Amino acid sequence: MLIDIITIFPEMFTGFISESIIHRALENNLVTINIHNLRDDTTDKHKKVDDRPYGGGPGMILTPEPVFRAVEGLAKKYSSPTYKILLTPQGKRFTQTKARQLAGEKNLLLLCGHYEGFDERIRQGFQWDEISIGDYVLTGGEVPAMVVMDAVIRLIPGVLGNPDSAEDESFSNGSDELEYPQYTRPPEFRGMKVPDILLSGHHQAIKKWRQGQKKTRS
Repeated sequence: MLIDIITIFPEMFTGFISESIIHRALENNLVTINIHNLRDDTTDKHKKVDDRPYGGGPGMILTPEPVFRAVEGLAKKYSSPTYKILLTPQGKRFTQTKARQLAGEKNLLLLCGHYEGFDERIRQGFQWDEISIGDYVLTGGEVPAMVVMDAVIRLIPGVLGNPDSAEDESFSNGSDELEYPQYTRPPEFRGMKVPDILLSGHHQAIKKWRQGQKKTRS
């Protein structure tokens, strides 16, 4: 999978792509991540990407020109269509089902907003899938982009060491089921014991117990 990120804060992704599962996926050539600084697609000497909104109002909004130049420039590089994602509070709520859908795409492009949002012509100019990670306010789209990337990349075949890991997690079957309780050594810690069934070695009984312990999100 190829993932392109357009942002005005590319340094925010440095730690994210250099650690843990994401880093291993990159090392194993299971995913390629390109971080693009939107300021590189400006034409003025101040690298300006925002301006005040017409009609007044607080804050600044991203201007269309550098975004169009960045998106269209990337489109010229690739022979196959790119699935474009706009990270915005107006988007549909991001779910595990959506993550699975995106994991089947070949090329993803994520545009990170900032300030008070986007010039509306950015929405109108391209076919976006608008995605929100929740009903709360964040400073920009960089953290949501990382959330989407993390959820999607771990579903790419070969990324997780155990292929069953992604199938046995919370929300893996499209429902609101949460994962069952997990325990490891020692068998007793500060008076709290591991359930006897997990020490029994009876795999069918353990499987039944785990299924019964699953909860749904309230």
